[in-house]
Amino acid sequence: MSTPRIRVGIDVGGTFTDAVAVDATTLELLGQIKVPTSHHHEDGVAHGIVEALDRLLARTGRAPSDVAFLAHGTTQATNALLEGDVATVGLIGVGTGPSAVFTRRLASFGRLELAPGKRLPLAYAHVADPDDPAAVRRAVEQVKDAGAQVLVASQPFSVDRPEGERAVLDAARPYGLPMTAAHEITSLYGLHRRTRTAVVNAAILPRMLATAGLVDAAVTKAGVTAPLMVMRCDGGVMALDEMRRRPLLTVLSGPAAGVAGALLRERVSEGVFLETGGTSTDISVVHRGKVAVRHATILGRTSYLNALDVRTVGVGGGSMVRIGDGRVTGVGPRSAHIAGLPYACFASPGRLRDARVDTVRPLDGDRADYAVLDTAGGRFAVTMTCAANALGRVPEGDFAHCDPETARAAIAPLAALLGTDVATAATRILDAGVAQVRTVVDAMIRDYRLDRDTAVLVGGGGAAASVTPHLAHASGMAGRIVRHNEVISPVGVALALVREQVERIVPGASQEQILAVRAEAERAVIAQGAAAEGVEVDVTVDPRTSTVRAVATGATELRVQDRSHRADDTERLRAAAASLKADPADVRVLAGTAAHTVYGTRTHRRLRPARRPVRIVDMDGVVRHHAADARVETTTVAGAPEVLARLVGESTSYGDGGVRAPALRLLLGSRIADLSGVLDPQPLLALARSELRTRAADEPVVAVLEVRP
Repeated sequence: MSTPRIRVGIDVGGTFTDAVAVDATTLELLGQIKVPTSHHHEDGVAHGIVEALDRLLARTGRAPSDVAFLAHGTTQATNALLEGDVATVGLIGVGTGPSAVFTRRLASFGRLELAPGKRLPLAYAHVADPDDPAAVRRAVEQVKDAGAQVLVASQPFSVDRPEGERAVLDAARPYGLPMTAAHEITSLYGLHRRTRTAVVNAAILPRMLATAGLVDAAVTKAGVTAPLMVMRCDGGVMALDEMRRRPLLTVLSGPAAGVAGALLRERVSEGVFLETGGTSTDISVVHRGKVAVRHATILGRTSYLNALDVRTVGVGGGSMVRIGDGRVTGVGPRSAHIAGLPYACFASPGRLRDARVDTVRPLDGDRADYAVLDTAGGRFAVTMTCAANALGRVPEGDFAHCDPETARAAIAPLAALLGTDVATAATRILDAGVAQVRTVVDAMIRDYRLDRDTAVLVGGGGAAASVTPHLAHASGMAGRIVRHNEVISPVGVALALVREQVERIVPGASQEQILAVRAEAERAVIAQGAAAEGVEVDVTVDPRTSTVRAVATGATELRVQDRSHRADDTERLRAAAASLKADPADVRVLAGTAAHTVYGTRTHRRLRPARRPVRIVDMDGVVRHHAADARVETTTVAGAPEVLARLVGESTSYGDGGVRAPALRLLLGSRIADLSGVLDPQPLLALARSELRTRAADEPVVAVLEVRP
């Protein structure tokens, strides 16, 4: 029997580089390794990536030829911007007449602050006629003389007329500098924001190109034939060549890896993901089976970079307790790591002997109210992890678990000072820390209109147990910690799908134009190695901004998972009933395919029409979609066009807000095709037909429609 192939994910952090091997069929974790991140090696972080890969293969007994998928996530681009370690950008503005006024203003990007005392190094030159090669050469030489290491060409309206920017790059090519055109980075209108996004991308381009080359060469030399992929900031991965063109997509990709792991491994469909480390907690949202993304803020300004919507709170497992006036006044933002102190709960019991509470100022400028224990064995920090272990909230075997008796001994001196017992003192510590996290979680639940009754709190990161269980207890929401939470980020990298997003501003977009954007996104992920048969494309049309957005995802191989456990009918019914908050006897099967079952019930409301809440449950017993009120109908691929036309026609609303087609999802084979982002009935039906075009005529199709208010 052949050895199952593996998917390898490598996450490059600020301190450590973590690597995992995941069975490509069962998606089970086979092995993990941790090495110091090689910032100061002559090959930079590339050395640590290859070292982690070599040690991982040795530990799991696998050969390079067993690697079916290899991807890495890195904080290199983010750190370069935060530290101001970027290349000097030569920006060539194009324009004549009134448009020249706007392009000349782009020189102000040289005032963008990267870090305290460091501004974006930028040299600007202007070209009136991009078809004048001599003028372009003079402009290139001008910015080169000013130190430019990379070029950007930008012209008003280049989204629709890119010829000018392309002409500048063609004339500049003999100079051998890395270069890009603003329209290649984003196709959205807005000269200032589009150019700023392109300039920031260019500033990190040379450094990222160097690292990409080193990693690619080393991985190839090691004998790995699988294409090297890189984590994006929106939760997917991209081919190395695409990263070389748009390195900016790796900025903020660190938090994206964790939520990608939770989404793909835990099959979360609705909830809040909290990735807790020693110092902070990154909070993000999964809504209707998708990670929430938005245009990222970079260098204090909104960009055209679509990134995970992540909000960070300065509370983590190592956050220190602050005290005053005989009470707990707060937790963090300083952590034991920053203060250079060990956690009290991980000390041997003997070292905590004769402990007394003192307060310190961890760093100059901090308040001197952070509690520490001065003991016979040294000085220790009292942390969130100590409190969580003292209350038994950290499961045995968890990365943050310690002896509960030692944890209680660590809290006892503080409890005595506060005039209370250990359990109460530990609760007050967790209450103070979790309150800060809960404020952000509540805001995100409101922002994305999550249903508190169905949303789940999902904890990841090595210190997940210090925050998520207590937050679930305090809020009354369901909560759980992901498996192998301490390596959820590299697991997310290993499981991530190839992803591409195409955005176009198309006023009054026709169904042909919408389908063209969809096809462009689909071609892009296939070009990066995604298997064509498994590509899924979600399309959204925003009538307010005339933006057509297509997000395509796909695996580099067709995944046919051979899971050891499949939920039976009873388990799936129980999962649906629990989500619906209904008695299983009142829940019935409405429809189904080989991969999904649709369950529903009815809720009666006084003086208002009854609602028909629906849940879609997969074969693992995971609720993949929640609908508060939906209509469900089964047909075949052959009959679907006529049936869908009737259903959409009956469910479309007309009013002052315009035409609003229903939110439509189709269950096809193993997929849920989400077409809910389109409000116009005709393009919606055209997209539905495109989903059906390669299917057998007698294949069953389940339509789930939600009427929009």
